[in-house]
Amino acid sequence: MVKIRLRRKGKKHYPFYDIVVVDSRVKRDGNYIERLGYYDPNTSPSTIVIDSDRALHWLDVGAQPTDVVRNLLSYQGILLYRHLLRLGKSKEEIDELVQKHKEIVLARYFRRKELRKKREEAKKKQSEKEKES
Repeated sequence: MVKIRLRRKGKKHYPFYDIVVVDSRVKRDGNYIERLGYYDPNTSPSTIVIDSDRALHWLDVGAQPTDVVRNLLSYQGILLYRHLLRLGKSKEEIDELVQKHKEIVLARYFRRKELRKKREEAKKKQSEKEKES
């Protein structure tokens, strides 16, 4: 079975991933069929670069993305593009909806980041109160 998955690169404690098409029996960092792009989780927001035409090609011929890669494809709007294409939407409509989707995803990223900070601060305050008691 052919899969679309991540291939780890980078230094210790500083991962950097290639998004590759690979036979599922191959090791994580082994030989691959084609490199579709890369993912850098160390930036804020995370950098995701994927060749959408090639990703669509591999999805159409039956390649199965892993869960993480499926999320990355979704964030980039590639899965939405494929769905709208199958529904028979025009190119302009699809581009407009994909761009709107990307803006929503980016806004959600920053909103969740703020919520994580607030939860962390509340947790620190709670632990300080418990120490005082």
